[in-house]
Amino acid sequence: MNRSYSELMQIDSFVERVKYLKLGARVGDETFERERYINQQFYRTRRWLSTRDFIIIRDDACDLALEGHDIFDMIIIHHINPITLDDIMEDNPCLYDPENLVCTRLSTHNSIHYGKIIYNDYLIERSRNDTIPWKK
Repeated sequence: MNRSYSELMQIDSFVERVKYLKLGARVGDETFERERYINQQFYRTRRWLSTRDFIIIRDDACDLALEGHDIFDMIIIHHINPITLDDIMEDNPCLYDPENLVCTRLSTHNSIHYGKIIYNDYLIERSRNDTIPWKK
């Protein structure tokens, strides 16, 4: 299956975006096995860090690039189509392709890879001055 950022942006609902990206792996599934250090080295390269910054700016630091779903803690850049060790070793352009990347927060990233779809994480009822307690 070949997914893309452009297709993802056509989906209005957060839940439907998670469903579109869902991989269905299980916790403990091997990804890079003993070569995990190669994956970790890749994420420290200047080129990756530059790409990461570009994606965060493009997505306005919003979860799945959905307005109103701001990420206030760690931002993970998710590869929409999973990468392989060979991709890293061959410096495949898919590693840096903006059409293959989107911002997520940790719980969303884990949901895409392993978990149940998140339904209620963003259903916070807001009220006037709710962030300014002395004005209530």
